Amino acid sequence: MHPSKKTLVLGASPNPRRYAYIVTEMLWDYGNEVVLFGIKKGNISDQTILNEWPTDMDIDTIILYVNTTIQENYYDRIIQMKPNRIIFNPGTENPEFQKKVKDLGIKVQNACTLVLLRTNQY
Repeated sequence: MHPSKKTLVLGASPNPRRYAYIVTEMLWDYGNEVVLFGIKKGNISDQTILNEWPTDMDIDTIILYVNTTIQENYYDRIIQMKPNRIIFNPGTENPEFQKKVKDLGIKVQNACTLVLLRTNQY
């Protein structure tokens, strides 16, 4: 068992066919504490998807499941959270924002979270 990394899933969805849903279940399977944030109301398992940005939380990792246009709405909030790293899943890569957060000392990964978990690289 790996140490838990409190993870914020940005773009969480109650649709079980969405990668954000699948990765949430896998994060739980690997013993991670997960905070869900998205614009869609609903749950993943028995956890509610927050529709208001969480504040005053110690977040290790933010996983992005939203495109670059939507990301722009969250730049300041993500930076204020001071995560240790941000994972840009396929389709969410954002060189402009990645440079900005790297310059602030936040680790950036362009990777599939599902693969990271399955290969013990999370």
